Order: sequence, then structure tokens, then C-alpha cells
Amino acid sequence: MIRLEDVLKDKRTVAVSGHVRPDGDCVGSCLGLYLYLTEQFPDIHVDVYLEEIPEAYRMIQGTDVVKTQIPEGEVYDLFICLDCGDRKRLGFSEPLFESASETLCVDHHISNGAFADINYIIPDASSTSELVYTLLDGEKINKSVAEALYMGIMHDTGVFQYSCTSPETMEIAAELMRKGINSSEIIEKTYYEKTYVQNQILGRALLESMLIMEKRCIVSVIRKRSMEFFQAQPTDLEGIVSQLRQTKGVEVAIFLHELEPQKYKVSLRSKGAVDVSVIAQHFGGGGHVRAAGVTMKGSSHDVINNITALIALQLDQGERQDEME
Repeated sequence: MIRLEDVLKDKRTVAVSGHVRPDGDCVGSCLGLYLYLTEQFPDIHVDVYLEEIPEAYRMIQGTDVVKTQIPEGEVYDLFICLDCGDRKRLGFSEPLFESASETLCVDHHISNGAFADINYIIPDASSTSELVYTLLDGEKINKSVAEALYMGIMHDTGVFQYSCTSPETMEIAAELMRKGINSSEIIEKTYYEKTYVQNQILGRALLESMLIMEKRCIVSVIRKRSMEFFQAQPTDLEGIVSQLRQTKGVEVAIFLHELEPQKYKVSLRSKGAVDVSVIAQHFGGGGHVRAAGVTMKGSSHDVINNITALIALQLDQGERQDEME
């Protein structure tokens, strides 16, 4: 366990950043930490760097000051990367990581190789937002910080239904609720509420999905032409793979989003029988046991065949182990 005060000692400038295509936990942890630092350490100048934040998360305070470009010549005493299992996943802010005098990584991805100077990596944690909470003085957390961290925890636990939700997770969520946040509004506005375009693209993904591998796996592909037809953005695809995963009888959900011809962003979700982080790492990606992602090249059929071959190996190994027991 690290002490935030020790890491911040003698620091005058701090950059906070997360992974590309920021999700709820990434945004929540980054803004929660930013808001806490600016209030509790007023002598330290803090900046947040993230790609465009989805509209749903803009109810969280601080989204208006997030920087999407690096100022020329900017160098920080400390760079804090949150919810990022690989330095390359920092995207445009990676040069700031490289030039910083010191780096800190706070993360819960099992695939994280501890790439910073100081690493606080707990794979069993529900979320990076939960880990950020443990670094802060609970009595000094204000309502705005609590809202951000609660959103992050809630998103990465699927509103507290995923197996990563521990008793400690629920206790932290309760403490954040005691700060006076409107938890039901955060859940509704940032998790469940969808735009008309999001519902349309979700409908397309569900209609065109396929059950394969004796109905133990579900696959769906959204191509660029569909994105253009619905005038959808990549952020509009969030949540689709989780919806696919809910299909009865399915062990693994695979969702492909075409980035360009012969290149796909692949999202993987498992109900537990398959460790999708191992599969993602095999192809250069990463993530968690039940949620992982990777970018792959080739036709959609090639990508699906390569991934399902590894899924089949794990399922076969699991069945053989069950027979032996």
C-alpha cells in the first residue's frame, strides 16, 4: 500500500490520465483523484488528460477542464496513470508519461506489467476507482469526489452485479453514498440511459448476432458502414458486449467494431468458464478474467476464428478437469 502524501512530496505539477476511449471507471477515477488533489493540495498544479469523454459522464464535475491535447513543452513532476494496463493504452498522453520526473500507476488489470516507477496494482479490486478511494482520506472526500468515484465503481461492477464486487466494494460505495450523492441518478444517467442512436446501433448488433460453438459463444460485428448509416460514434457502442453476454446459455460474448478495413476493436466478456484476459494478451491486448479487449487485423472471419480457437481450448480443458474431479 502506498501513501499518496509520500508520492506527492516536493511535487509542484501533476498530470492525471487514463486509457484511450475512456469508460466509466477511467473517467470516474481520473476526475475523482483530480478533484481531491485540487482541493486538498492547492499548492500543486494538476491537469487531467483524456480523450473525448462520453456525454453521459459529463454530469461529473471537472469534465469541462479535461485536456484532449498536450501543450507544447509541458513536463510534469509526476504523471499518474489510472485504469491503464499498458503505457501504450495512454494514447496521446504517453509522451507526458515518458517525460515526467516520476510516474505512478494505479490499476486493477491482471495484465498490467507494472510499467511505472511506482505501481499500485490490485487485480482483485472491483475497479480503479475503488483503489483511488483507498489512497484518499475518507473524511476529506467531498460530494463531487464521491460522485466521480461512485460512478467508476458502479460501472466496472455492472451496478454491483459482477463477481468482482466484494464486501469491501459495497462498504466503500456506502461511504460514498453518505457524502450526499444521488446514487440512483448517477446509475440511471450514466449507465442505463441511452440515446436513440445508441439504441439503434444496439438493435443492429443484437439482430445480426450469431450463436456459435454449440451456442456457448455469441458474436456480433458492427462495420463502419453501419456506424456511418446511424451517424454513431465509438462511444455509442459501450455496453453492447455486456448485453450480448447476458444471453442465456452463453459462456463468452465477442463484439467486433470495425475501425478500418481489415482492422477490428474486439471486446470480450465471459461468465467465468473462460479467462478472456489470457486470450486478449495472446493477441497483444489485455484486461480482466471476465472482461478484456484487443485490436486485431484481418477479416472478421479470421479474427473470430482465431479467438474462438483459444476459447475452445479453455472450454475443453475445463471439461476435462471436471471429468477428473
